[in-house]
Amino acid sequence: MKKRVLLTVDATKTVATLKEKYGELMFHQSGGCCDGSQPMCFEKGDFIVGSSDVLIGCIDDCNFYMNKDQFAYWQYSELTIDVVEGRGSSFSLEIPLGVRFMVYSRLFTEAELNNLEQVIYLE
Repeated sequence: MKKRVLLTVDATKTVATLKEKYGELMFHQSGGCCDGSQPMCFEKGDFIVGSSDVLIGCIDDCNFYMNKDQFAYWQYSELTIDVVEGRGSSFSLEIPLGVRFMVYSRLFTEAELNNLEQVIYLE
């Protein structure tokens, strides 16, 4: 099955650092506000997901959620989570490290669309 969300090597290293400090983590793709569309990292359970969210995958044993209205636009895209230097203005756990997570996307090919991991709607 083709994954919908991936981590770069640098992002994987940052996630490992955060896991050492905080334990289990989760991600939620921000839909706007402070940092635009930034992937936000929280301690598992610190961000409350609900019926307006969808679980689109798991990266490095961290669930990755997104608002279902936003997912309607991104459902045909592979998301790659990277980390860049620079302090974002959010509540995401990596901010004190002087880095922030970024999302890059590309459209799935037709063949990939026929072999995608299933999403879970939290209704």
